[in-house]
Order: sequence, then structure tokens, then C-alpha cells
Amino acid sequence: MNKPSTFTSSSPIPVGKRSSMAIYALTIGAFGIGTTEFVIMGLLLQLAADMHVSVPTAGLLISGYALGVFVGAPVLTALMSRVPRKKALLILMGIFTLGNVACALAPNYAALMVARVITSLAHGTFFGIGAVVATSVVSADRRAAALSTMFTGLTVATLLGVPAGSWLGLHFGWRSTFWAVSVIGLVAIAVLAIFVSAKEAGCGSRVSLREEFTVLGRAHVLLGLGATVFGFAGVFAVFTYVQPLLTQVTGFVESQVSVILLMFGVGMVFGNVIGGRLTDRAPVRMLLGSLAALAVILVSMGFAMENRVTAVLFVGLLGTGAFSTVAPLQLRVLNKAQGAGQSMASSLNIAAFNLGNALGAWLGGAAITQGVDLAHLPWVAAILTLSGLALAACSVLKERTFDLKRLPSGVAAG
Repeated sequence: MNKPSTFTSSSPIPVGKRSSMAIYALTIGAFGIGTTEFVIMGLLLQLAADMHVSVPTAGLLISGYALGVFVGAPVLTALMSRVPRKKALLILMGIFTLGNVACALAPNYAALMVARVITSLAHGTFFGIGAVVATSVVSADRRAAALSTMFTGLTVATLLGVPAGSWLGLHFGWRSTFWAVSVIGLVAIAVLAIFVSAKEAGCGSRVSLREEFTVLGRAHVLLGLGATVFGFAGVFAVFTYVQPLLTQVTGFVESQVSVILLMFGVGMVFGNVIGGRLTDRAPVRMLLGSLAALAVILVSMGFAMENRVTAVLFVGLLGTGAFSTVAPLQLRVLNKAQGAGQSMASSLNIAAFNLGNALGAWLGGAAITQGVDLAHLPWVAAILTLSGLALAACSVLKERTFDLKRLPSGVAAG
């Protein structure tokens, strides 16, 4: 009896028209998810006023979403480990769409928080399974490029979805934004159903749940997850509060913020492309270099936000620095989780990005509550990213030390 056909990273197929369409279909799904994740940043003031809560409390809607991703990623990945990947992707996008409908109908802050968490449950597993599919249908030297193509959905979401959502919220109320995102979810379901074939997506995992979770016993995987959490926490310690930062520190009016957020989106697109291309050429150097560059941007941003021109420039640079880290961080974990547990590791790293989002948003809000000037918030963020860089460097040094030990003594001495 023939075994079901599956794609793994050890047996890639050349990129053809069909496999390219599968990756682009995943990109559409990523666009929908990215829009609902990031759009809150442009709605904080409206939500806080309508729900009668403070801005830092409204910011916890981002933390709640991120924590939902962190919890949902391993749980749903485990539950769907044997479900065919196309079917799993469609189920996950259905959860996402229903969650956004619930957000649009939420009568109070507590209900909105619950709805956001429901929406978030599908996020990590969708990107985790999607990353495995995307990297499995290309040759080994194009894996980071495939990842960056899928994550282009997130960058376009920030470039177009977030400013559009902010504009909708400003003119028609924040609920209209969630209705619009629900429509995007329905479109994504249709695109995935049409362009991702069941054969191309592959079957579910044939390993046991115990084998899936053994990946957590690998030091390099854990260090990679830690680098993702802290490296990306620095981004959201600032970006969560970009609306009050631009209005209260830089002096822009509220209606100008959605336009300025376009710069962040442009930066994300640029950083995503750079990250994908350079990671395929030098994955370790890009891993360390991208985190170091992000830390430098955050430190410099602390000096730049009181001037309108430099503030807009650094909003764009923050997007570039943030998304130049995505491909190297995701590929690092995928490479260190070869074999059993790769889908779990991939989903967990998406969860790690969102745990970083939650940590950053919470620490940013805590810093503001404790009296840290908004203009100095990027310096708090830089400390977080430098912590992520330290973990990544520790993994690389540990790996190289191990490789040296494996060399014959004469070679190592020479």
C-alpha cells in the first residue's frame, strides 16, 4: 500500500507555477491575520475612549492577543498534528474570521478581550503550518525567500491594512475595522481553498505528540525561541504606543498617524525582502546582524522622536529593522528542529514572536505607568532587543564550540 505523499525539508521540489500559487495563497492568509494583529495600534485612543479605559489598559488588547497566540500555537498544532494541512489551514482561518466578527460585536472591554483571544488562537498554528508548507516546496537555498514571501502578507497588512483600518476607525468607528477584517478572512478562506491543493499542502504529521514535543529538549531550539521573544519584544514596546508617541511627543495630530504608519509598512516590506535574501546567503551573520541593527535603531529612535522629520524616518526604520529579523529567526528554529517536531517548533516560534509582542506591550505600558517619558520608551525597548541578541549569540557560540570539539585534536589545535 502506498504511503500518503508528504513534502519535507529533506525532499524539496522545484518551484513551479502551482507551488508558487500555494505560497501566494498563504500570503493572503498572512495578510488577513497581520491586519487584525496590528490594526489595534491605530485604534488605541478610540478604543480607550469608547470602552472608558486608559490607553495602557487598551494596549493590553495587544498583549491578550499575543498571549492567545502563545497558548494556542502548541495546543492547536498538537490537536491538528494528523489533520491534512490544507484542511487545517482552512479550519484555522475560519476561527480567525469568527473571532473578528465577535470583536465587531463586543459590547464591552471584557468581551472584546475574549474575542481578541479567540481570534488569536489560530494565528500561531496557521503560520507554523504555513511555514512548513512554504519551505517544503522550494529548494534548500530558497527556504528563507519562501518564508519572506509568505510573511509579505504581514508587511502588506501593515502597509495597507493598518492605515486603512485606522482610517475606517477614525471615520466610521472602530467596529467597522473589525467588520472589514472579517471580510478579508472570508476572502482568504476562498483563496486557500482554490489555490492550495491537498496534495501540495501534504498530510499531517505521522509522528506521535510525544515526538513532536521532544523538540523542546534541544538547547539551540530553546535559545532560538528566546532570541525571538526578547528580540521582537523591543519592537512592540515602542510600536504598541506609536499613536500617543507621535501625537504627544512629536506633535502630530491624530488624523496624521494613519499616514505616518505607511512608513512603518514600507519599512517592513523592505526589511522582509532584505531578511529573506541575505539569510539564504549567510543565515548566522544575518541572525546576529539583524538583531544588532534593530537595537541600534531603537537607541537612536530615543533621540529622534521630538523632531517631525526624524520621527517619520525612524518609524520607517523601525519597520525595516523589525522585519529583517523575521526570516533569520524563523529559519534558525526550523533548521535546529529538523525531523520530528518541526511543525511544533515552527508554530512555537510564531508563538514566541507574539509572546515578545505581549512582553513588549506590557513592559512598555508598565514603563509609562512608572513615569518613564514616552520619548525615552525606545531605550527601554533596546534593552529587550539586546537581550535577544545575547541569546542568539550564545546559541551560535555554543554551536561553534561543539563543532570545534568534534574536530580531530591536531586540526583543532591548528
